[in-house]
Amino acid sequence: MPSDAIWAWSIIVAATAGVIIRPFRLPEAIWAVLGAAALVLFGLLPWQDALTGIAKGVDVYLFLIGMMLIAELARLEGLFDYLAAFAVEHARGSPQRLFLLIYLVGTLVTVLLSNDATAIVLTPAVYAATRAAGAKPLPYLFVCAFIANAASFVLPISNPANLVVFGARMPQLSEWLRLFALPSLASIVLTYVVLRLTQHRALKEETIARSVPHPTLGRGGKLTAVGIVAIGLVLVTASALDKQLGLPTFICGVVTAAIVLLINRQSPLPVLRGVSWSVLPLVGGLFVMVEALIKTGVIGQLSALLQQAVRQSVPQAAWSVGIATAIADNVANNLPVGLVAGSVAASDHLPPSVVSAILIGVDLGPNLSVTGSLATILWLVALRREKIEVGAWPFLRLGMLVTPPALIAALAAAIR
Repeated sequence: MPSDAIWAWSIIVAATAGVIIRPFRLPEAIWAVLGAAALVLFGLLPWQDALTGIAKGVDVYLFLIGMMLIAELARLEGLFDYLAAFAVEHARGSPQRLFLLIYLVGTLVTVLLSNDATAIVLTPAVYAATRAAGAKPLPYLFVCAFIANAASFVLPISNPANLVVFGARMPQLSEWLRLFALPSLASIVLTYVVLRLTQHRALKEETIARSVPHPTLGRGGKLTAVGIVAIGLVLVTASALDKQLGLPTFICGVVTAAIVLLINRQSPLPVLRGVSWSVLPLVGGLFVMVEALIKTGVIGQLSALLQQAVRQSVPQAAWSVGIATAIADNVANNLPVGLVAGSVAASDHLPPSVVSAILIGVDLGPNLSVTGSLATILWLVALRREKIEVGAWPFLRLGMLVTPPALIAALAAAIR
């Protein structure tokens, strides 16, 4: 094995660990960028190849910017606070009904605005609404964490990882729905059932107010809601026409934000300051590190192993790669795993069931642990702002109950 490859892999492992563990409490993006820079500075990856890796992520960067802009605008205009208070009002004093309503709202937000929006923006709104109703927030906050991943493959726009896995090979909308409608339904229903059972005692023991102060949805909030629906229609149309989703998402996000801000005569600075811009260099650094894996032959070796498994048995290969990908998410986070899996899937003509299993593993596997996805990490950050601490072990215990049934059901529906 060439020594350069060993050094490159060592840097990538260290940088990925830094992204997950965040030593010295430094942001995730710093570790990804340091890893990418080290690969270039030590001559392990030519700078031209590094730029090639960064360029491969352009569609993802545009998608993220558009979604983050519209999500932050919705937060500032009170749309998520309105939805959370709406759920409390219609729960009519029933914790069980409130749990279901928040789950449905979380599903809707994830499907139309991506799982990161559910983690970043809906979570604080649910916390505020449940506290106002006199409820213990944690069971309802778990809803935000788990539905963010469970509903993240309903549509191509529901998770940035979908763009990472498929890239320019994104299926048309009709083909996407054929592949993932039933697995998504299985994932959403099974996640709800098991999560609801695990929270049964906590919900049974509390009483909540029948009403809470209901925030008024102003003109900006209503326009933002219309803009979100319009974005959904545009992106569904783009997907149906087999177009990449990054540029349409970016344009829709910018135009919607500009219209709302101009009508309300507001400065764009609060929206721009609220966007998590550090996500972009994080993803860029990960693309560079995956490019190094391609150059050192790792992707080729994984592709050969997968092709060998496919030749032996397509269903067995699909089950194996789906479960292996789901577990790998929790070791190395689903963004780098998704990039590697996408590179492997791109290098060979794999059966649709195998590619579907890869995506389900990437999207749903992170529900097992707090390190599984960027959305779950962002959910933890949102909780810390409210002085709520959820440790890795309590989340893992819950994830080990919730994730396997949903994962097995989704894979079974995809591999049928």
